[in-house]
Amino acid sequence: MPDQSNFLCPSCQLPLKETRTAHGFFWSCETCGGRAVTIELLRRTFTPECINPLWLHALRGEGTRGRPCPECRKPMLAVTLSTNAPVDVDVCQHCHFVWFDAGEADALKPRPMPPAEPELPQKARELLAMEEIKRIADEARGSDFDSEPPDEWWKYIAGFFGMPVEYDAPAQERQPWITWLLAAAMVAASLFGLPHLGEIVEQFSLIPAQETRLHGLTFATSFFLHAGLIHLIGYTYFLLVFGDNVEDFLGRFRYLGLIAVAAFVGDLAHIAADPQSQTPCVGASGGIAGVIVFYALEFPRVRLGFLMRWGLIWLRWIRFPAWFALVLWILFQLIGAWEQKAGISSVSAFAHLGGAVVGFVMWLVWRTKNDEARTSNVEEMTKSE
Repeated sequence: MPDQSNFLCPSCQLPLKETRTAHGFFWSCETCGGRAVTIELLRRTFTPECINPLWLHALRGEGTRGRPCPECRKPMLAVTLSTNAPVDVDVCQHCHFVWFDAGEADALKPRPMPPAEPELPQKARELLAMEEIKRIADEARGSDFDSEPPDEWWKYIAGFFGMPVEYDAPAQERQPWITWLLAAAMVAASLFGLPHLGEIVEQFSLIPAQETRLHGLTFATSFFLHAGLIHLIGYTYFLLVFGDNVEDFLGRFRYLGLIAVAAFVGDLAHIAADPQSQTPCVGASGGIAGVIVFYALEFPRVRLGFLMRWGLIWLRWIRFPAWFALVLWILFQLIGAWEQKAGISSVSAFAHLGGAVVGFVMWLVWRTKNDEARTSNVEEMTKSE
């Protein structure tokens, strides 16, 4: 940009004052009201029909030499502004300046303003703001393979023992009472049976070769019993971490139905894998698997953190999206199913896979219904704005 202190009015020979506009700068004389404007600014401000003929006349030299240019002081060319406006303006072919005396620019036609974008409804603006906040928070936490540690202290303990932790858990609108009650019942039943675990398991566990004993009641009782504290803590943790969000999404009755059907189908899959087995089976395998699959499918972008360590040396936190963790989990279950069939595993991977199928099917059904409900709500909110 040239030094504006050198810009002089062609008529008054006084310094021009710089003025800023939305499209750029021009220089005006406070005495006579004239102004010097670059051809580039004119093209951004006024229609081509006004400016192109003016510049074409100047390029062809169709005019008479007259007053000096405000910048280079060479004689400018006086040309006709347009056929519709018989006004002569001064143009400097070297500096691309056009000099307008007071009132001459009024004959130019401004470019039409672009149409204003329709304003988003308040709810949509809030959602966009929340997504931006989430994006900023993700950036602050670092990359997925060298993440910042979680904020809550208890997640360090869970991560130390190999448990996944939520980095950005979905917001909840209600308390997960069913999840809490089921977890409490599992803990109470398992702790009650620990002193006499062998007898309790023998009486209330699910045995594939005796699936109808106690009139089929063992399909339910085996859900609440566990083979030890580690077994109990693991399933209770997964239920509490993932079940609360699934319950909040589905509602209490549908959530309870998901767990019940997933547990039942998981037990059937376990029986089908070895119908003649006399080995007792306890644990909430199928029900928890259904919850895990539903969670990962409904909240696929939630980041799950894992603490990578060697012995007691803490290395780093890494994060995976829930959908990727689900893929890994399914691969492990397929390997576990092969080991179960080969008789080298005491974990019922078939129960996990049976519950996972139920979680997938129910997600397909209830996802569609909730999408329709959300679409209807958005349409109503849009109409009310």
